[in-house]
Amino acid sequence: MGNVTKDEALYQEMCRVVGKVVLEMRDLGQEPKHIVIAGVVRTALANQRVPRSELTTQAMETVVKALAG
Repeated sequence: MGNVTKDEALYQEMCRVVGKVVLEMRDLGQEPKHIVIAGVVRTALANQRVPRSELTTQAMETVVKALAG
């Protein structure tokens, strides 16, 4: 990633997480509303069996706080 700061890396990961959810919802024919996106990310985050990097976990937590809070 070159010389990317921690905040920039977190922001990029947040965008990746939200983008993935929005595209999956579109494929399922659902309208991606912010509260629904937060719920999907919160549910995914609750699944501890999925291995994630610390950056991805932090990004997911931040997305939930930003969209639902």
